[in-house]
Amino acid sequence: MRIHFIGAAQTVTGSQHLLNINGKNILLDCGLYQGKRKESFELNRNFKFNPSEIDTLLLSHAHIDHSGNIPSLVKNGFRGSIFATAATVSLCQVMLRDSAHLQQRDVEFVNKKRIAQNKNPFEPLYSIEDVENALTHFVGVQYEHKIEAAPGVFASFTDAGHILGSAGIILEIKEKGKTLRLGFSGDIGRPEMPVIHDPAVPDELDVLIMESTYGGRLHSISDEVEEEVASLVNSVFNRGGKIIIPAFAVGKTQLLVYVLHKLFNQNRIPVIPIYVDSPLAVDVTNVYRSHPECYDRETFRIFLDNFEDPFGFGRLTYIRDKEKSKELNFHKDPCIIISASGMAEAGRILHHLANNIENPDNLILFVGFAAAETLARKIMDGIKEVNILGSSYQVKAQVIKMDYFSAHADQRGLLDYVDLCPPAKLKNIFLVHGEPEEAVVLQSKLKSKGYSGVYFPRRGDIFEI
Repeated sequence: MRIHFIGAAQTVTGSQHLLNINGKNILLDCGLYQGKRKESFELNRNFKFNPSEIDTLLLSHAHIDHSGNIPSLVKNGFRGSIFATAATVSLCQVMLRDSAHLQQRDVEFVNKKRIAQNKNPFEPLYSIEDVENALTHFVGVQYEHKIEAAPGVFASFTDAGHILGSAGIILEIKEKGKTLRLGFSGDIGRPEMPVIHDPAVPDELDVLIMESTYGGRLHSISDEVEEEVASLVNSVFNRGGKIIIPAFAVGKTQLLVYVLHKLFNQNRIPVIPIYVDSPLAVDVTNVYRSHPECYDRETFRIFLDNFEDPFGFGRLTYIRDKEKSKELNFHKDPCIIISASGMAEAGRILHHLANNIENPDNLILFVGFAAAETLARKIMDGIKEVNILGSSYQVKAQVIKMDYFSAHADQRGLLDYVDLCPPAKLKNIFLVHGEPEEAVVLQSKLKSKGYSGVYFPRRGDIFEI
């Protein structure tokens, strides 16, 4: 068996790992690389393999850095099946269409400059038609249901507890009379987080490809978070300010709404308007509503058993219409605005930041990871002046980062993930989806637990098992 690490290798984006087993090619994830425009353009357009030679794609979850380049894969010759959980298939139907729209809009922006410079215009990475074609290849699979991904290769999806439908993937491989168990973690969630199930921990693995996003740090304790959120909301409300929350449309937004709903029901926050300003978040939340099989017991106990919608209540307004979004610019009273994207690189959040970042009464609340060089990371890191939509703004608003809302396991959770796999059996661990400063710390921790073969592969590295 050969493993070729193509994406999310020594970085946290563009997940893509190619397995060659029994003469067949199985791709784990096919995500978009997200970063500087020129580098992203090259990496996303040029596959390191022939898409027509891929037999099967196994998809861990719907986040665009794991699924976003699937339309390009199909456009360039892939003809096999794409296996994912039923909820992931539902999310991809929404998210890949949105991605195509963003591709088109981004190319139009770039082409205005290129045409003015007498340069040839670019084509979008893929179109809506390419997405529709790609969606015909998806096959929904229930958790723990075993499928034959290739001759002698049986795959099953285990709940990763990261977002709705997210999965770890277990491959049982029969080759030359031997059976080997390979695990791909996808993105590992956090135990005891609201809405969805805790991550399932694999056992008896021989090989593990594992994410390492937060391999070098520990998250805050969950018991304190609701009180901290309530305290922040009350403080900003009392001084007459707004709370602006850049949040990804998938997972993060639904978790925030859930917590705010709970606090509102318990009279721990004041009567304050809450707006979710993201067409994608509206569509994704509807998908969340349609997959209650992914909910945990608390969600049923607090909301569904009382016939309440976890993602909708009296003070909450979902905004799809562009004009309604613009009206928020003239809203003077305290409110909470949740808008995409979480890294503040595109979307309606840019307008809300531009309109509110210079008011010291306001709070900019970050609730997740932001990659280096993104606007969100710059503000988190304390920069005093930022460029938003071509104009310069002074950062005068209060800025707070809360890691509790991260959907990724911290170092403790990642170490717990391997607990059922004894070092004598699990002889190869490959750390992916992590920046070096995080993954190297986790690598050291795993070795101290007795796992000798722990690797941090670079993009393009090939290992034979």
